[in-house]
Amino acid sequence: QVQLVESGGGSVQAGGSLRLSCAASGYTYSRYCMGWFRQAPGKEREGVAVIYTSGGSTFYADSVKGRFTISQDPAKNTLYLQMNSLKPEDTAMYYCAASGNVYCYTTGRFNAYTYNYWGQGTQVTVSS
Repeated sequence: QVQLVESGGGSVQAGGSLRLSCAASGYTYSRYCMGWFRQAPGKEREGVAVIYTSGGSTFYADSVKGRFTISQDPAKNTLYLQMNSLKPEDTAMYYCAASGNVYCYTTGRFNAYTYNYWGQGTQVTVSS
């Protein structure tokens, strides 16, 4: 059974940093894509950062480009999201997701429906 378990969320002041981790198990890590999504109250879930597990290419939403970095450690089956220069608008529940769908390579990259597996989420709160 596939499990994705996030950790590392918390409360920080604007300008601060957090590092999220996602431990994957029961999943062939090298399959296609993994990503971080976030959802704020009353808003749709949005893709934040995506990495191709084979090759390591990375992609970012415009809202986080230059501030967030997605990375992976395949040996540990772990995905990371380093978040710097955090803003109050980054406040949301952050989810780790994995996709075995080839559409994650193209139009489905930041589409939540492309992703088969999800973690339970970790809360990030940024105060001004």
